[in-house]
Amino acid sequence: MMIPLKRPAMEEENEASLSAKLRRTEDRPQPPAADVNDIASEESDDDYDNGELEPPALEIEGLYLDTVNRASLDFDFEQLCSVSLSNNNVYACLVCGKYYQGRGKQTHAYFHSINEGHHVFINLHTLGVYVLPDNHKVDDKSLNDIKAVVRPTYSAEQVARLDSVCEDAYDLNGKRYIPGLVGLNRIKCSDYMNVVIQALAHVPPIRNVMLLLPDLEHKSPLVQRMANLVRKMWHPKLFKSHISPHELHQEIVNRSKRRFRLDASGDAFELLTWLLNTLHIDLGGSRKSDTSVVYKAFRGELSVTTQQLQDTRVRAREDDPIEMDSAKPIVRSKVPFLTLSLELPPKPLFADGDDKDEVGIPQVALVSLLQRFNGSTVVEWQGQAKQYQLLKLPQFIICHIKRFTNTELTAEKNPTVVNYAIHDVPFGNLLPKNALATRPHGITTYNLIANICHDGRPASNKAPAELGKSTATNLAATTAAAYTSDETTSAVGQYLVYLHHASNDKWYMLRDLQVSPVMPQMIFLSDSYVQIWQRNE
Repeated sequence: MMIPLKRPAMEEENEASLSAKLRRTEDRPQPPAADVNDIASEESDDDYDNGELEPPALEIEGLYLDTVNRASLDFDFEQLCSVSLSNNNVYACLVCGKYYQGRGKQTHAYFHSINEGHHVFINLHTLGVYVLPDNHKVDDKSLNDIKAVVRPTYSAEQVARLDSVCEDAYDLNGKRYIPGLVGLNRIKCSDYMNVVIQALAHVPPIRNVMLLLPDLEHKSPLVQRMANLVRKMWHPKLFKSHISPHELHQEIVNRSKRRFRLDASGDAFELLTWLLNTLHIDLGGSRKSDTSVVYKAFRGELSVTTQQLQDTRVRAREDDPIEMDSAKPIVRSKVPFLTLSLELPPKPLFADGDDKDEVGIPQVALVSLLQRFNGSTVVEWQGQAKQYQLLKLPQFIICHIKRFTNTELTAEKNPTVVNYAIHDVPFGNLLPKNALATRPHGITTYNLIANICHDGRPASNKAPAELGKSTATNLAATTAAAYTSDETTSAVGQYLVYLHHASNDKWYMLRDLQVSPVMPQMIFLSDSYVQIWQRNE
């Protein structure tokens, strides 16, 4: 027979006390039950109130940022969606480099992230980086180099050092390049556009305005694309050592109403004058001087004396100099100018000496061509006798050496060699004597900073679309010529430019993608067409 054990009296008292406490707690009013979402939010606020990213954000960034492929990124082309061809709200995939529209659901970028597994995108307008399809914004300093390539920015201190400090830069492949001396892709027949862009990008006032222009999004499309291209050309951290000026080329074609085209060779001087006048208007310029950086840099003034020629048969020979008759009415006027056109002597038709198979190429000094503007030389133009006298010299002088003569049937080129010095050319000698007396530092001299040249024979200005009456062989040859290499295109005529880099005081030859240093003596080997001279201050 088992005898039950009795519990100690102390344990019975503790148990009775605990039961009484539980009854009192149950009788009190209880607070309402907390919602699960509120609990989660409270935990999140308590755990990550120190400003750090939440664990899901850290996981997303650490998971996908290593998929960014900088070698496949190219932000030079027009910012259009590769599917819808829309330029609204365009994102670039940082994995494959393609452009897609939108970020939300049912957008092309969203579907691309799901179908291809590419999750990191950058907005080309706001430069915000997002992870799709999670639609999470990423703020990581490792992506700042990509944002700088999309939209380079400069400070006033950096711009001030461009002409004094030469620093080598390297692209992703370790290829060395010099900021400002970057090759431009040739798109069909765009060599004449490339040399004009390169030359203007090395004119300090034009370059500085393009690098520091504020509120760029409120400017005209031409100014925006010109500024973006110049900023990329001078950027020291490019992913590639060359740039495609596709956006600016397209805007030039559209803005000029197809006067300048990509499928036909154009005139570099005509493009230069059109671009300067258009930029002057878009930058808020007017007819007054100093209203834009274009007029401040290039605008000068000359006096024109005109007299109507009654009968040109008075001269015994056509080569006799023209003289003005003081007894006849003379009209004098002051005219502003952006460029100075220089007439070359005609090419000889017959050979000199014993060798009759070769026609000698004449040579002329640049100083002799400039005598046209000394106020005493009389020239004939459209039945009028004219005298030109320089009154005011700008900071930069553009000289146009007239080499081409275009007709409906042919295009001829004058191969006359122009000899000149690249330093201390005395343009000030062309000013009147009273202007020279007011110069405290003597005669004004200029240095050459850009020389646009043309090699080969002149190309036809007709586009392939205008050659409908030509044979299929000629059309195929014309189309193929636009895509051939530099060696082949130089035979049919191609533009190149020699540039003086102020920071290292060296000369470089740029022919589309080709950038190579040259000796100053090599500049004279090509046929100079447009020259830009800078005044010695």
